[in-house]
Amino acid sequence: MLIIGGGINGAGTFRDLALQGVDVALVERGDYCQGASGASSHMIHGGIRYLENGEFRLVRESVAERNRLLRIAPHYVKPLQTTIPIFSTFSGVLSAPLRFLTHKQQGQPKERGAFLIKLGLSLYDSFSRDGGAVPRHQFRGRKRALAELPHLHPGIKYAATYFDASVHNPERLTLDVLQDGEKAGLAGAGPADSTARASNHLSLQSMTAGAAPGKGSPAAGGTVQLRDELTGEMFDFTADVIVNTTGAWVDLTNEAMGAASRFMGGTKGSHIVLDHPGLLEACNGREIFFEHTDGRIVLIYPMGDRVLVGTTDVYADMGEDAVCTDEEIEYFLELIGHVFPGIPVDRGQIVYTFSGVRPLPRHDATQPGFVSRDYRIERREGAAGAVVLSLVGGKWTTFRALAEHMTNDVLAELGMERKVSTAKLAIGGGAGFPEDEAGVQKWIKAHMSAGRDAARTAVLLTRYGTRAEDVIRYLDAGPDRLLHSTHELSVRELEFMAANEQVGHLADVLIRRTSLAFRGLVTGELLHEAADVLAGPLGWDAAARAAEIHAAQDVLERFHRVQVHSLVA
Repeated sequence: MLIIGGGINGAGTFRDLALQGVDVALVERGDYCQGASGASSHMIHGGIRYLENGEFRLVRESVAERNRLLRIAPHYVKPLQTTIPIFSTFSGVLSAPLRFLTHKQQGQPKERGAFLIKLGLSLYDSFSRDGGAVPRHQFRGRKRALAELPHLHPGIKYAATYFDASVHNPERLTLDVLQDGEKAGLAGAGPADSTARASNHLSLQSMTAGAAPGKGSPAAGGTVQLRDELTGEMFDFTADVIVNTTGAWVDLTNEAMGAASRFMGGTKGSHIVLDHPGLLEACNGREIFFEHTDGRIVLIYPMGDRVLVGTTDVYADMGEDAVCTDEEIEYFLELIGHVFPGIPVDRGQIVYTFSGVRPLPRHDATQPGFVSRDYRIERREGAAGAVVLSLVGGKWTTFRALAEHMTNDVLAELGMERKVSTAKLAIGGGAGFPEDEAGVQKWIKAHMSAGRDAARTAVLLTRYGTRAEDVIRYLDAGPDRLLHSTHELSVRELEFMAANEQVGHLADVLIRRTSLAFRGLVTGELLHEAADVLAGPLGWDAAARAAEIHAAQDVLERFHRVQVHSLVA
Protein backbone atom coordinates (compact mmCIF):
# COMPACT_ATOMS: atom_id res chain seq x y z
CA MET A 1 0.00 0.00 0.00
CA LEU A 2 1.00 3.65 -0.44
CA ILE A 3 0.74 6.62 1.93
CA ILE A 4 0.86 10.07 0.33
CA GLY A 5 1.93 12.77 2.77
CA GLY A 6 4.82 12.80 5.23
CA GLY A 7 3.44 14.90 8.07
CA ILE A 8 2.99 13.40 11.52
CA ASN A 9 -0.27 11.59 10.67
CA GLY A 10 1.17 9.96 7.58
CA ALA A 11 4.33 9.04 9.48
CA GLY A 12 2.32 7.59 12.37
CA THR A 13 0.25 5.47 9.99
CA PHE A 14 3.43 4.32 8.21
CA ARG A 15 4.96 3.18 11.52
CA ASP A 16 1.82 1.36 12.65
CA LEU A 17 1.31 -0.45 9.34
CA ALA A 18 4.98 -1.48 9.19
CA LEU A 19 4.68 -2.97 12.67
CA GLN A 20 1.72 -5.07 11.43
CA GLY A 21 3.86 -6.52 8.62
CA VAL A 22 2.11 -4.61 5.81
CA ASP A 23 4.17 -3.87 2.69
CA VAL A 24 3.93 -0.10 2.88
CA ALA A 25 5.56 2.88 1.21
CA LEU A 26 5.27 6.58 2.05
CA VAL A 27 6.03 9.53 -0.23
CA GLU A 28 6.25 13.23 0.61
CA ARG A 29 6.54 15.94 -2.04
CA GLY A 30 8.71 18.17 0.17
CA ASP A 31 10.60 17.31 3.31
CA TYR A 32 9.05 15.38 6.16
CA CYS A 33 7.06 17.57 8.55
CA GLN A 34 7.42 20.53 6.20
CA GLY A 35 3.74 21.51 6.12
CA ALA A 36 1.24 22.00 8.94
CA SER A 37 2.97 19.41 11.14
CA GLY A 38 6.04 21.61 11.28
CA ALA A 39 4.04 24.82 11.73
CA SER A 40 2.15 23.82 14.85
CA SER A 41 2.09 25.62 18.19
CA HIS A 42 4.44 22.91 19.51
CA MET A 43 1.78 21.82 21.97
CA ILE A 44 0.62 18.36 22.99
CA HIS A 45 -2.64 19.18 24.70
CA GLY A 46 -6.08 17.91 25.56
CA GLY A 47 -7.79 20.92 24.05
CA ILE A 48 -9.61 22.55 26.93
CA ARG A 49 -11.36 24.95 24.56
CA TYR A 50 -12.89 22.03 22.63
CA LEU A 51 -15.16 21.46 25.62
CA GLU A 52 -17.14 24.55 24.65
CA ASN A 53 -17.76 22.95 21.25
CA GLY A 54 -19.08 19.82 22.95
CA GLU A 55 -16.23 17.69 21.55
CA PHE A 56 -15.93 15.52 24.63
CA ARG A 57 -14.75 12.44 22.73
CA LEU A 58 -11.90 14.42 21.23
CA VAL A 59 -10.90 15.93 24.59
CA ARG A 60 -10.97 12.53 26.29
CA GLU A 61 -8.84 10.98 23.55
CA SER A 62 -6.48 13.99 23.48
CA VAL A 63 -5.85 13.93 27.23
CA ALA A 64 -5.19 10.18 27.13
CA GLU A 65 -2.80 10.62 24.19
CA ARG A 66 -1.06 13.57 25.86
CA ASN A 67 -0.37 11.41 28.90
CA ARG A 68 0.73 8.55 26.69
CA LEU A 69 3.18 10.66 24.68
CA LEU A 70 4.75 11.92 27.90
CA ARG A 71 5.57 8.28 28.59
CA ILE A 72 6.53 6.94 25.15
CA ALA A 73 8.24 10.05 23.71
CA PRO A 74 9.82 11.69 26.78
CA HIS A 75 12.83 12.92 24.77
CA TYR A 76 10.68 15.45 22.91
CA VAL A 77 7.38 15.71 24.82
CA LYS A 78 7.63 17.50 28.16
CA PRO A 79 5.10 18.68 30.78
CA LEU A 80 4.12 22.32 30.26
CA GLN A 81 2.84 24.39 33.15
CA THR A 82 0.15 26.70 31.80
CA THR A 83 -1.36 29.81 33.38
CA ILE A 84 -4.55 31.59 32.31
CA PRO A 85 -4.80 35.25 33.41
CA ILE A 86 -8.45 36.05 34.24
CA PHE A 87 -9.91 39.56 34.27
CA SER A 88 -13.50 38.93 35.40
CA THR A 89 -15.60 36.58 37.50
CA PHE A 90 -18.83 35.84 35.63
CA SER A 91 -18.19 37.13 32.10
CA GLY A 92 -19.49 34.85 29.37
CA VAL A 93 -21.85 32.87 31.61
CA LEU A 94 -24.88 33.78 29.46
CA SER A 95 -23.25 33.56 26.04
CA ALA A 96 -21.28 30.33 26.60
CA PRO A 97 -24.35 28.02 26.61
CA LEU A 98 -25.46 29.52 23.29
CA ARG A 99 -21.99 28.95 21.81
CA PHE A 100 -22.09 25.39 23.11
CA LEU A 101 -25.50 24.70 21.55
CA THR A 102 -25.05 26.52 18.23
CA HIS A 103 -21.26 26.53 17.72
CA LYS A 104 -21.67 30.16 16.70
CA GLN A 105 -20.53 33.42 18.20
CA GLN A 106 -23.45 35.43 19.59
CA GLY A 107 -22.68 39.13 19.06
CA GLN A 108 -19.34 40.59 20.12
CA PRO A 109 -16.88 38.12 21.69
CA LYS A 110 -16.91 38.11 25.48
CA GLU A 111 -13.98 36.87 27.48
CA ARG A 112 -14.56 33.88 29.73
CA GLY A 113 -14.60 34.71 33.42
CA ALA A 114 -13.33 32.76 36.42
CA PHE A 115 -16.59 30.80 36.85
CA LEU A 116 -16.51 29.36 33.32
CA ILE A 117 -12.77 28.68 33.41
CA LYS A 118 -13.04 26.92 36.77
CA LEU A 119 -15.88 24.79 35.42
CA GLY A 120 -13.92 23.95 32.28
CA LEU A 121 -10.72 23.05 34.14
CA SER A 122 -12.61 20.84 36.59
CA LEU A 123 -14.14 18.96 33.69
CA TYR A 124 -10.75 18.86 31.97
CA ASP A 125 -9.17 17.29 35.07
CA SER A 126 -11.86 14.62 35.09
CA PHE A 127 -10.55 13.27 31.79
CA SER A 128 -7.21 12.46 33.49
CA ARG A 129 -8.59 10.08 36.08
CA ASP A 130 -6.70 7.16 34.56
CA GLY A 131 -3.64 8.07 36.64
CA GLY A 132 -2.63 10.85 34.30
CA ALA A 133 0.92 12.16 34.11
CA VAL A 134 0.18 15.77 35.06
CA PRO A 135 -1.14 17.49 38.24
CA ARG A 136 -4.62 18.94 38.57
CA HIS A 137 -5.36 22.63 38.12
CA GLN A 138 -5.00 25.36 40.75
CA PHE A 139 -6.67 28.77 41.16
CA ARG A 140 -4.91 31.84 42.51
CA GLY A 141 -6.27 35.21 43.56
CA ARG A 142 -4.74 38.41 42.23
CA LYS A 143 -2.18 38.85 45.02
CA ARG A 144 -0.74 35.34 44.82
CA ALA A 145 -0.88 35.32 41.01
CA LEU A 146 1.17 38.53 40.78
CA ALA A 147 3.61 37.18 43.36
CA GLU A 148 4.29 34.20 41.07
CA LEU A 149 4.15 36.19 37.81
CA PRO A 150 4.83 39.83 38.72
CA HIS A 151 4.89 41.06 35.12
CA LEU A 152 1.27 40.05 34.42
CA HIS A 153 -1.26 42.80 33.81
CA PRO A 154 -2.04 44.30 37.25
CA GLY A 155 -5.75 44.34 36.39
CA ILE A 156 -6.15 40.57 36.63
CA LYS A 157 -8.54 39.16 39.22
CA TYR A 158 -7.39 35.55 39.18
CA ALA A 159 -4.94 33.18 37.51
CA ALA A 160 -5.68 29.52 36.82
CA THR A 161 -2.77 27.13 36.38
CA TYR A 162 -2.91 23.63 34.90
CA PHE A 163 -0.58 21.30 33.00
CA ASP A 164 -0.50 20.20 29.39
CA ALA A 165 2.62 19.29 27.40
CA SER A 166 4.84 20.67 24.66
CA VAL A 167 6.86 19.07 21.88
CA HIS A 168 10.07 21.07 21.50
CA ASN A 169 11.16 19.47 18.22
CA PRO A 170 8.17 18.18 16.22
CA GLU A 171 10.26 17.71 13.07
CA ARG A 172 12.65 15.30 14.75
CA LEU A 173 9.82 13.43 16.47
CA THR A 174 8.26 12.90 13.04
CA LEU A 175 11.60 11.58 11.78
CA ASP A 176 11.82 9.21 14.77
CA VAL A 177 8.36 7.83 13.98
CA LEU A 178 9.35 7.24 10.34
CA GLN A 179 12.61 5.56 11.29
CA ASP A 180 10.73 3.25 13.67
CA GLY A 181 8.58 2.20 10.71
CA GLU A 182 11.57 1.62 8.45
CA LYS A 183 13.25 -0.45 11.16
CA ALA A 184 10.11 -2.55 11.58
CA GLY A 185 10.03 -3.15 7.83
CA LEU A 186 13.50 -4.67 7.79
CA ALA A 187 12.35 -7.69 9.84
CA GLY A 188 15.85 -9.16 9.81
CA ALA A 189 16.32 -8.67 6.07
CA GLY A 190 18.63 -6.27 4.27
CA PRO A 191 17.51 -2.77 3.22
CA ALA A 192 16.83 -3.97 -0.31
CA ASP A 193 14.26 -6.39 1.08
CA SER A 194 12.53 -3.89 3.34
CA THR A 195 8.74 -3.90 3.37
CA ALA A 196 8.55 -0.34 4.71
CA ARG A 197 10.07 2.45 2.65
CA ALA A 198 9.69 6.20 3.05
CA SER A 199 10.90 8.78 0.53
CA ASN A 200 10.76 12.57 0.74
CA HIS A 201 10.98 15.02 -2.17
CA LEU A 202 8.77 12.65 -4.18
CA SER A 203 5.48 14.01 -5.54
CA LEU A 204 2.30 12.46 -6.92
CA GLN A 205 1.52 13.36 -10.54
CA SER A 206 -1.45 11.18 -11.54
CA MET A 207 -3.06 7.74 -11.19
CA THR A 208 -4.01 5.12 -13.77
CA ALA A 209 -5.39 1.59 -13.65
CA GLY A 210 -3.04 -0.94 -12.11
CA ALA A 211 -2.08 -4.41 -13.25
CA ALA A 212 -4.35 -7.33 -12.61
CA PRO A 213 -4.43 -8.29 -8.91
CA GLY A 214 -2.23 -11.07 -7.64
CA LYS A 215 -3.54 -14.09 -5.83
CA GLY A 216 -5.28 -13.04 -2.62
CA SER A 217 -5.24 -9.36 -3.48
CA PRO A 218 -8.44 -7.69 -2.23
CA ALA A 219 -8.50 -4.95 -4.85
CA ALA A 220 -7.48 -4.34 -8.43
CA GLY A 221 -5.20 -1.55 -7.25
CA GLY A 222 -4.04 1.52 -9.05
CA THR A 223 -0.79 2.87 -10.39
CA VAL A 224 0.32 6.34 -9.40
CA GLN A 225 2.94 8.28 -11.30
CA LEU A 226 5.56 9.82 -9.02
CA ARG A 227 8.18 12.47 -9.70
CA ASP A 228 11.53 12.72 -7.94
CA GLU A 229 11.74 16.43 -7.11
CA LEU A 230 15.53 16.27 -6.76
CA THR A 231 16.33 14.62 -10.10
CA GLY A 232 13.17 15.09 -12.19
CA GLU A 233 12.89 11.32 -12.76
CA MET A 234 9.36 9.94 -13.27
CA PHE A 235 8.29 6.41 -12.35
CA ASP A 236 5.21 4.33 -11.50
CA PHE A 237 4.14 2.73 -8.23
CA THR A 238 1.23 0.27 -7.94
CA ALA A 239 -0.73 -0.17 -4.71
CA ASP A 240 -3.90 -1.95 -3.57
CA VAL A 241 -4.78 0.73 -1.03
CA ILE A 242 -3.77 4.39 -1.04
CA VAL A 243 -3.91 6.56 2.07
CA ASN A 244 -4.14 10.30 1.53
CA THR A 245 -2.66 12.17 4.51
CA THR A 246 -1.74 15.38 2.68
CA GLY A 247 -3.55 17.61 5.18
CA ALA A 248 -5.07 20.77 3.74
CA TRP A 249 -4.14 19.47 0.26
CA VAL A 250 -6.30 16.31 0.53
CA ASP A 251 -8.80 17.51 -2.09
CA LEU A 252 -6.07 18.50 -4.55
CA THR A 253 -4.36 15.13 -4.09
CA ASN A 254 -7.63 13.29 -4.67
CA GLU A 255 -8.24 15.34 -7.79
CA ALA A 256 -4.84 14.28 -9.14
CA MET A 257 -5.90 10.66 -8.58
CA GLY A 258 -9.20 11.10 -10.40
CA ALA A 259 -11.26 10.97 -7.20
CA ALA A 260 -12.30 14.59 -6.78
CA SER A 261 -13.53 15.54 -3.30
CA ARG A 262 -14.60 18.58 -1.28
CA PHE A 263 -13.60 17.55 2.22
CA MET A 264 -11.28 20.33 3.35
CA GLY A 265 -11.69 23.90 4.63
CA GLY A 266 -8.41 24.74 6.35
CA THR A 267 -7.42 27.89 8.21
CA LYS A 268 -4.01 29.49 8.45
CA GLY A 269 -2.15 29.74 11.75
CA SER A 270 0.97 31.87 12.16
CA HIS A 271 3.54 32.22 14.95
CA ILE A 272 6.53 34.37 15.82
CA VAL A 273 9.66 33.47 17.79
CA LEU A 274 11.37 36.17 19.84
CA ASP A 275 14.82 36.55 21.33
CA HIS A 276 13.66 38.58 24.34
CA PRO A 277 15.22 37.82 27.76
CA GLY A 278 12.73 40.10 29.52
CA LEU A 279 9.69 38.31 28.08
CA LEU A 280 11.35 34.95 28.72
CA GLU A 281 11.81 35.89 32.39
CA ALA A 282 8.23 37.16 32.64
CA CYS A 283 6.88 33.77 31.57
CA ASN A 284 8.77 32.14 34.46
CA GLY A 285 8.95 28.81 32.62
CA ARG A 286 5.20 28.72 31.94
CA GLU A 287 2.95 29.00 28.97
CA ILE A 288 0.60 31.98 29.23
CA PHE A 289 -2.63 30.84 27.61
CA PHE A 290 -5.46 33.33 27.35
CA GLU A 291 -8.31 34.83 25.40
CA HIS A 292 -7.49 38.02 23.53
CA THR A 293 -10.00 40.86 23.21
CA ASP A 294 -11.26 39.47 19.87
CA GLY A 295 -12.16 36.13 21.44
CA ARG A 296 -9.20 34.29 19.89
CA ILE A 297 -7.31 31.89 22.15
CA VAL A 298 -3.61 32.75 22.02
CA LEU A 299 -0.43 31.70 23.78
CA ILE A 300 2.99 32.92 24.86
CA TYR A 301 5.54 30.44 26.12
CA PRO A 302 9.26 29.74 26.45
CA MET A 303 10.96 27.34 24.06
CA GLY A 304 14.49 26.96 25.39
CA ASP A 305 16.02 30.43 25.31
CA ARG A 306 13.38 31.82 22.95
CA VAL A 307 9.70 32.77 23.34
CA LEU A 308 7.01 31.43 21.01
CA VAL A 309 3.89 33.54 20.42
CA GLY A 310 0.85 32.37 18.49
CA THR A 311 -1.48 31.77 16.89
CA THR A 312 -3.86 33.26 14.36
CA ASP A 313 -6.84 31.47 12.83
CA VAL A 314 -7.78 32.96 9.45
CA TYR A 315 -9.29 31.45 6.34
CA ALA A 316 -6.61 30.12 4.00
CA ASP A 317 -6.27 30.56 0.25
CA MET A 318 -4.77 27.28 -0.97
CA GLY A 319 -3.52 29.08 -4.06
CA GLU A 320 -1.11 31.15 -1.97
CA ASP A 321 1.86 30.24 0.20
CA ALA A 322 1.22 30.38 3.93
CA VAL A 323 3.36 33.17 5.40
CA CYS A 324 3.15 35.33 8.49
CA THR A 325 1.87 38.76 7.43
CA ASP A 326 2.60 42.22 8.81
CA GLU A 327 -0.96 42.36 10.15
CA GLU A 328 -0.44 39.12 12.07
CA ILE A 329 2.82 40.40 13.54
CA GLU A 330 1.07 43.55 14.75
CA TYR A 331 -1.62 41.35 16.28
CA PHE A 332 1.01 39.36 18.19
CA LEU A 333 2.76 42.47 19.49
CA GLU A 334 -0.59 43.85 20.65
CA LEU A 335 -1.58 40.69 22.50
CA ILE A 336 1.78 40.55 24.32
CA GLY A 337 1.08 44.08 25.56
CA HIS A 338 -2.36 42.97 26.71
CA VAL A 339 -0.85 40.43 29.11
CA PHE A 340 2.55 41.96 29.91
CA PRO A 341 1.94 45.72 29.55
CA GLY A 342 5.24 46.67 31.20
CA ILE A 343 7.44 44.72 28.78
CA PRO A 344 8.18 46.53 25.50
CA VAL A 345 8.44 44.27 22.45
CA ASP A 346 9.22 45.27 18.88
CA ARG A 347 9.80 43.66 15.50
CA GLY A 348 13.56 43.75 15.93
CA GLN A 349 13.32 41.00 18.55
CA ILE A 350 11.61 38.57 16.15
CA VAL A 351 14.10 35.93 14.98
CA TYR A 352 11.75 33.57 13.13
CA THR A 353 8.17 33.32 11.90
CA PHE A 354 6.23 30.35 10.54
CA SER A 355 2.78 29.61 9.17
CA GLY A 356 0.80 26.54 8.20
CA VAL A 357 -2.68 25.58 7.05
CA ARG A 358 -4.67 23.47 9.49
CA PRO A 359 -6.26 20.41 7.83
CA LEU A 360 -9.79 21.28 9.00
CA PRO A 361 -12.97 19.87 7.47
CA ARG A 362 -15.14 21.97 5.18
CA HIS A 363 -17.55 23.88 7.39
CA ASP A 364 -20.12 26.66 7.73
CA ALA A 365 -18.99 27.94 11.14
CA THR A 366 -19.18 31.71 11.58
CA GLN A 367 -15.86 31.75 13.45
CA PRO A 368 -12.81 29.56 12.58
CA GLY A 369 -12.37 28.70 16.26
CA PHE A 370 -15.66 26.79 16.22
CA VAL A 371 -14.55 24.41 13.44
CA SER A 372 -14.10 20.88 14.78
CA ARG A 373 -10.53 19.72 15.41
CA ASP A 374 -11.66 16.10 15.34
CA TYR A 375 -10.85 13.79 12.44
CA ARG A 376 -12.59 11.33 10.19
CA ILE A 377 -11.57 8.90 7.44
CA GLU A 378 -13.33 9.03 4.06
CA ARG A 379 -13.31 5.95 1.82
CA ARG A 380 -13.53 6.38 -1.95
CA GLU A 381 -12.45 4.46 -5.02
CA GLY A 382 -10.06 6.24 -7.34
CA ALA A 383 -10.63 6.53 -11.06
CA ALA A 384 -8.56 3.36 -11.54
CA GLY A 385 -10.47 1.34 -8.95
CA ALA A 386 -7.95 1.49 -6.11
CA VAL A 387 -9.32 2.10 -2.63
CA VAL A 388 -8.42 5.60 -1.41
CA LEU A 389 -8.70 6.45 2.29
CA SER A 390 -8.54 10.20 2.92
CA LEU A 391 -7.80 11.70 6.31
CA VAL A 392 -9.92 14.77 7.07
CA GLY A 393 -8.78 16.72 10.13
CA GLY A 394 -6.42 15.51 12.81
CA LYS A 395 -4.00 17.22 15.17
CA TRP A 396 -0.57 16.58 16.62
CA THR A 397 -1.71 15.33 20.01
CA THR A 398 -3.82 12.47 18.65
CA PHE A 399 -1.51 11.27 15.86
CA ARG A 400 -0.87 7.86 17.46
CA ALA A 401 -4.56 7.11 18.05
CA LEU A 402 -5.45 8.44 14.61
CA ALA A 403 -2.77 6.23 13.01
CA GLU A 404 -4.17 3.26 14.92
CA HIS A 405 -7.65 4.01 13.53
CA MET A 406 -6.34 4.42 9.98
CA THR A 407 -4.24 1.26 10.25
CA ASN A 408 -7.24 -0.75 11.41
CA ASP A 409 -9.20 0.47 8.37
CA VAL A 410 -6.35 -0.49 6.04
CA LEU A 411 -6.00 -3.91 7.67
CA ALA A 412 -9.73 -4.48 7.09
CA GLU A 413 -9.29 -3.61 3.40
CA LEU A 414 -6.38 -6.05 3.13
CA GLY A 415 -8.05 -8.83 5.11
CA MET A 416 -5.38 -8.75 7.80
CA GLU A 417 -5.44 -8.54 11.60
CA ARG A 418 -3.50 -6.32 13.99
CA LYS A 419 -0.37 -7.94 15.47
CA VAL A 420 1.11 -5.17 17.61
CA SER A 421 -0.30 -2.26 19.63
CA THR A 422 1.58 1.05 19.66
CA ALA A 423 -0.11 2.24 22.87
CA LYS A 424 2.89 1.48 25.07
CA LEU A 425 5.65 1.26 22.47
CA ALA A 426 8.42 3.83 22.98
CA ILE A 427 9.11 6.07 20.00
CA GLY A 428 12.67 6.27 18.70
CA GLY A 429 15.04 7.99 21.10
CA GLY A 430 12.43 7.90 23.83
CA ALA A 431 13.36 4.30 24.59
CA GLY A 432 15.44 4.25 27.76
CA PHE A 433 15.44 8.05 28.03
CA PRO A 434 16.48 9.25 31.53
CA GLU A 435 13.53 9.72 33.86
CA ASP A 436 14.74 12.88 35.62
CA GLU A 437 17.38 15.61 35.51
CA ALA A 438 19.77 13.53 37.60
CA GLY A 439 19.46 10.74 35.03
CA VAL A 440 20.06 13.20 32.20
CA GLN A 441 23.27 14.45 33.82
CA LYS A 442 24.41 10.87 34.42
CA TRP A 443 23.80 10.02 30.75
CA ILE A 444 25.72 13.11 29.59
CA LYS A 445 28.67 12.31 31.84
CA ALA A 446 28.79 8.71 30.60
CA HIS A 447 28.92 9.81 26.93
CA MET A 448 31.45 12.60 27.14
CA SER A 449 34.91 12.18 25.65
CA ALA A 450 38.16 14.10 25.27
CA GLY A 451 36.78 15.91 22.22
CA ARG A 452 33.17 16.18 23.35
CA ASP A 453 32.33 18.24 26.42
CA ALA A 454 29.11 18.26 28.47
CA ALA A 455 27.49 21.06 26.44
CA ARG A 456 28.06 19.27 23.13
CA THR A 457 26.84 15.94 24.56
CA ALA A 458 23.73 17.65 25.92
CA VAL A 459 22.96 19.04 22.45
CA LEU A 460 23.13 15.51 21.01
CA LEU A 461 20.83 14.07 23.70
CA THR A 462 18.32 16.90 23.19
CA ARG A 463 18.40 16.50 19.41
CA TYR A 464 18.24 12.69 19.15
CA GLY A 465 17.14 11.32 22.53
CA THR A 466 18.86 8.01 23.27
CA ARG A 467 19.42 7.55 19.53
CA ALA A 468 22.31 9.92 20.20
CA GLU A 469 24.28 6.75 21.05
CA ASP A 470 24.19 5.78 17.36
CA VAL A 471 25.29 9.28 16.38
CA ILE A 472 28.13 9.27 18.91
CA ARG A 473 29.43 5.96 17.55
CA TYR A 474 29.44 7.51 14.09
CA LEU A 475 31.20 10.66 15.34
CA ASP A 476 33.85 8.62 17.14
CA ALA A 477 34.59 6.44 14.11
CA GLY A 478 36.64 9.15 12.37
CA PRO A 479 38.25 12.57 12.76
CA ASP A 480 35.71 15.25 13.55
CA ARG A 481 35.52 18.94 14.38
CA LEU A 482 32.83 21.46 15.25
CA LEU A 483 31.81 23.94 12.58
CA HIS A 484 33.35 27.38 12.92
CA SER A 485 29.93 29.02 12.54
CA THR A 486 28.15 27.11 15.34
CA HIS A 487 29.10 24.90 18.28
CA GLU A 488 25.92 22.85 17.77
CA LEU A 489 27.01 20.96 14.65
CA SER A 490 30.11 19.09 13.59
CA VAL A 491 31.39 17.89 10.24
CA ARG A 492 30.69 14.23 10.95
CA GLU A 493 27.23 14.97 12.37
CA LEU A 494 26.29 16.64 9.09
CA GLU A 495 27.66 13.60 7.27
CA PHE A 496 25.58 11.36 9.56
CA MET A 497 22.45 13.33 8.67
CA ALA A 498 23.24 13.08 4.95
CA ALA A 499 23.75 9.31 5.23
CA ASN A 500 20.87 8.45 7.57
CA GLU A 501 18.18 11.14 7.55
CA GLN A 502 17.25 11.70 3.90
CA VAL A 503 18.53 15.25 3.65
CA GLY A 504 17.62 16.61 0.23
CA HIS A 505 18.37 20.29 0.61
CA LEU A 506 20.47 22.55 2.82
CA ALA A 507 17.27 24.05 4.25
CA ASP A 508 16.22 20.59 5.48
CA VAL A 509 19.12 20.62 7.94
CA LEU A 510 18.72 24.20 9.14
CA ILE A 511 14.94 24.11 9.61
CA ARG A 512 13.98 20.48 10.32
CA ARG A 513 17.05 18.43 11.37
CA THR A 514 18.15 21.13 13.84
CA SER A 515 16.53 24.09 15.60
CA LEU A 516 19.11 26.59 14.31
CA ALA A 517 16.68 28.46 12.06
CA PHE A 518 13.91 28.43 14.68
CA ARG A 519 16.22 30.15 17.15
CA GLY A 520 17.51 32.69 14.64
CA LEU A 521 21.05 31.28 14.56
CA VAL A 522 21.54 30.91 10.81
CA THR A 523 24.25 33.13 9.35
CA GLY A 524 25.78 33.41 5.92
CA GLU A 525 28.89 31.70 7.26
CA LEU A 526 26.80 28.74 8.46
CA LEU A 527 25.07 28.44 5.07
CA HIS A 528 28.39 28.23 3.28
CA GLU A 529 30.12 25.98 5.80
CA ALA A 530 27.24 23.48 6.00
CA ALA A 531 26.90 23.44 2.20
CA ASP A 532 30.63 22.70 1.87
CA VAL A 533 30.30 19.66 4.14
CA LEU A 534 27.08 18.34 2.56
CA ALA A 535 28.33 18.78 -1.03
CA GLY A 536 30.45 15.63 -0.86
CA PRO A 537 27.96 13.06 0.46
CA LEU A 538 25.04 14.58 -1.50
CA GLY A 539 26.96 14.92 -4.77
CA TRP A 540 26.64 18.69 -5.22
CA ASP A 541 29.00 20.30 -7.68
CA ALA A 542 29.95 23.97 -7.39
CA ALA A 543 26.80 25.13 -9.17
CA ALA A 544 24.51 22.93 -7.10
CA ARG A 545 26.22 24.04 -3.89
CA ALA A 546 25.69 27.71 -4.79
CA ALA A 547 22.06 27.01 -5.71
CA GLU A 548 21.45 25.31 -2.35
CA ILE A 549 22.87 28.29 -0.46
CA HIS A 550 20.71 30.78 -2.32
CA ALA A 551 17.63 28.54 -2.08
CA ALA A 552 18.05 28.18 1.70
CA GLN A 553 18.48 31.92 2.08
CA ASP A 554 15.39 32.54 -0.04
CA VAL A 555 13.26 30.11 2.01
CA LEU A 556 14.37 31.68 5.28
CA GLU A 557 13.76 35.23 4.10
CA ARG A 558 10.49 34.70 2.16
CA PHE A 559 8.69 32.19 4.35
CA HIS A 560 10.22 32.79 7.78
CA ARG A 561 11.15 36.49 7.57
CA VAL A 562 14.71 35.74 8.68
CA GLN A 563 17.45 38.11 7.58
CA VAL A 564 20.59 36.04 7.01
CA HIS A 565 23.47 38.30 7.98
CA SER A 566 27.15 38.17 7.01
CA LEU A 567 26.56 36.37 3.74
CA VAL A 568 30.01 35.85 2.25
CA ALA A 569 30.80 35.32 -1.42
